[in-house]
Amino acid sequence: MKKRFQILLFALVFAVVACDKPIMPKPKHLINEKQMIDMLVDVHLAEATYNKYRYDSVMQDNSSANFYASVLDKYAVSDSLFEQSYVYYASLPKKFEKMYRKVMSKLSEQEQEFSGRKEELELEFEENPGKNAR
Repeated sequence: MKKRFQILLFALVFAVVACDKPIMPKPKHLINEKQMIDMLVDVHLAEATYNKYRYDSVMQDNSSANFYASVLDKYAVSDSLFEQSYVYYASLPKKFEKMYRKVMSKLSEQEQEFSGRKEELELEFEENPGKNAR
């Protein structure tokens, strides 16, 4: 019984210590949290766009890598720096969870904004159908 208690105590201490310290050291050039959140939002949007249109004939010569590359180009960040920063933040579960909550919040805001604009455009078209036809 005492042996089980010691093993359980050791496992608990190990788990607590493991959650507090990052698995990997902080990269020399770490992407700051705000920019990382913005990049993750764009990565998710790029991925969703690719998945929506990947079977379209226009997209035959594109891959998801092109969409990721466009996000990296937008922020002028190399893929290795993005990967190092992503792994570093992911090694800090509590911080990473907070960051992803912000990512999801921004995506939800954009979805609501887009949905509202779509409804406004539909209403405008219904009120003035000849105005939008060219």
